[in-house]
Amino acid sequence: MELLAPAGNMESFRAAVQAGADAVYVGAPALNARNLARDLRLEEIAAMIQYCREHGLKFYLAANSLVREQDLPQVIETLAILEGLRPDALIVQDLGLIKLVRDHFPGLTLHASTLMAAHNSEAVRAFADMGMARVVLARELTLKEIGAICKKSAVEIEVFVHGAMCFSFSGLCLFSSFLGGKSGLRGRCVQPCRRQYSWEGKGENRSAGKIGAKGGKKDPREFSGSREGGKGSKGAYLFSMDDLGGLEAVPPLVEAGVASLKIEGRLRTAHYVSHVVQAYRMILDGVERTRVADTGGDGETREIDPGSLAMVLQKARGLVEKAMSRKVGPGYFLSPQPLTAITPYHSGNAGLHLGRLNEVRQGKNGFQGNLTLKDELELGDRLRLHLESTGERHSFTLQEMVKGKEPVAQGRAGETVWIGLPVEGLHAGAKKVDLYKVDVRSRPQVTDEAFGLPGTPVMRELVAGIQDARRGKIASVRREVCFSEGRVEQLPPVSHKGRGDGRSRGTQRKASWPPKVKLPLEWWLKTDSLKLLHDRLPFAPDGFLIPVDKSTVSQVGQIKRSLTTGNRTVIWCLPPIIFEAELAQVQKQIILLIRSGFKNFQIGHISQAWMFQGARVHLFCDYTISLMNTQALAAVAQLGAEAAQLSIEADRGLLADLLKGSRFQNQHIHKGLTVYGAPALFTARLAASHFQYDRVLTSPKGESFTMHRKDGLVKTVPCRPFSLLPHLGELRDMGLDYVVVDLCHLPTSAADLLTLADRLSGAGRMYKLPTFNFLGTLE
Repeated sequence: MELLAPAGNMESFRAAVQAGADAVYVGAPALNARNLARDLRLEEIAAMIQYCREHGLKFYLAANSLVREQDLPQVIETLAILEGLRPDALIVQDLGLIKLVRDHFPGLTLHASTLMAAHNSEAVRAFADMGMARVVLARELTLKEIGAICKKSAVEIEVFVHGAMCFSFSGLCLFSSFLGGKSGLRGRCVQPCRRQYSWEGKGENRSAGKIGAKGGKKDPREFSGSREGGKGSKGAYLFSMDDLGGLEAVPPLVEAGVASLKIEGRLRTAHYVSHVVQAYRMILDGVERTRVADTGGDGETREIDPGSLAMVLQKARGLVEKAMSRKVGPGYFLSPQPLTAITPYHSGNAGLHLGRLNEVRQGKNGFQGNLTLKDELELGDRLRLHLESTGERHSFTLQEMVKGKEPVAQGRAGETVWIGLPVEGLHAGAKKVDLYKVDVRSRPQVTDEAFGLPGTPVMRELVAGIQDARRGKIASVRREVCFSEGRVEQLPPVSHKGRGDGRSRGTQRKASWPPKVKLPLEWWLKTDSLKLLHDRLPFAPDGFLIPVDKSTVSQVGQIKRSLTTGNRTVIWCLPPIIFEAELAQVQKQIILLIRSGFKNFQIGHISQAWMFQGARVHLFCDYTISLMNTQALAAVAQLGAEAAQLSIEADRGLLADLLKGSRFQNQHIHKGLTVYGAPALFTARLAASHFQYDRVLTSPKGESFTMHRKDGLVKTVPCRPFSLLPHLGELRDMGLDYVVVDLCHLPTSAADLLTLADRLSGAGRMYKLPTFNFLGTLE
């Protein structure tokens, strides 16, 4: 079994190798889903690849960021150079990048990133068909589920065994992007899950608030009680997951046939990497010795004896405790609902907690803090200060420490010291300030030459040679794939045929008043309330999107009777997450719907296209498939999709570039966009005991959200919907084909629907709503 270690820099790479890693993964420049202080240079990557090749180690590059249309020219150049450097594999997420590699850079081996959310055997099978040599499973799976997937898998399976845990499923978190355009799927996450939140009011249960109201000023109907500041509720770190620590899970993972155990931590220190890798190396070696010792005379390998690993496990735990991480736990390995995955009244800071400051005072050279140390401390150690009142975190290197009245270089556990605090945002008398040690004092480093790494000048020359040799190929692929402003004359005109005439095709029904809403685009209404299909509406959408679940499918007959124009006006929507135990039931539901005459299905995960192979249906793609470039659109079209929603994260510039590029490529797939709704910012498996569903919770900045639990998933949604409805004409002129108005998680009373009708028609003065990233910038 492979032990795979992270490296965010050369020091961590050396630490991983020396600690016993079988393989190392680093981030590909500008393509990886980690916001590093500095990307590794290509010559550094080249040196690592050569070192690993010479020492029998594997080397992988994480190219797992989503790719925007405007990024394609640089991506093509980077892929061409990486193909020349020959890493053992690229770890990928973006469907467009996967298509580029398969079409133009076949020398690169691909591994499916955990951001592709492989949570069942169908996903693994689909990724294998897409050319993946290995699949990194979602971190939310139990040992039992992992074992079941391994038995059905024809490709290698990789599992995260240690490191930071996201609250949301990887690949489905929109929180950071929604708050300010910093996409977690592009490595820019600002970690809103680590913030403190407060339940609003006391004992109040309220949903996301009203859809919208007239008037230029804020209307309480739109967002009832949004900023009462957590009255009656103590703030807590509701979503801050403990780190995953899977030492005890190693033996069953070995037995399950997992090919690689992965340690998270490209943002962690060399000290962390060294200690954690040593711990897992110790366990893996202990497992191997146990398997050999338990082999009988018949040559059959016996089951691993947990008792014989007890002493090894104890030593390994000691190493992990010294790694300066967060509190660790088994994650989802032992249960789909772990009881101790979140410690809500602890901030979730990484590092050793040294204590809470007793006092903050103004000194000669700045502020000083007094505390009684819980662990040893040394000048030069890297520290992090956490101000609980604001959630702010400040990192600094310790340069001043006083015991009594004497300066000291070291402090021991139990001693009371004053330390210098060269950080902003403090004031004398500050309360609730915690101190963490996140790294030890830097020691003299072994040089690259002494370690055996090739010299930088030689590697820089190697990279330059590869780049020069591939300039022709880079230019050729760019001409084929990339649209540029210099090629405007080659663009076909935007076609508005069948759109913009204000007619609602298919769902008009008799009403006591004629709906007067006329939109410049075909539009579909998504709802989880079947009542809307039976009621008279103050508008007439071109069709409905209905979630596939036990409740809706059981009412198929009633749905058919309520649709006077037939089944073609309904698109059934599959959820992005379907666990292994649910697969058979969902497949039966699909068969029932097809036999009932329904032909339109929207897939929430790319692997679900395989469920419809051979079926005569029309496939649509949800925004959860994260389409940000024309190559990704071409990839889903090749899988049979006739229409696809573009990424809900897209800003105005990205949408314009993507739609121009699609016209340049003469793509016939219909492009859509969700333009109104309260999307799930977190989609999680964990339903922690401290969660209070359908009750408003607020952040320190006054942002408000609600949590909803349904069908085994917990979704956190904003109280205020976002809206691009005032920009529909612009979106039509860009070349968009259809839009979706999503009422899931929103109230749908008669008054709410009338207000939505006003928004759709642009009647009267309406209170402005957020626009997600459309008027901002997606980073």
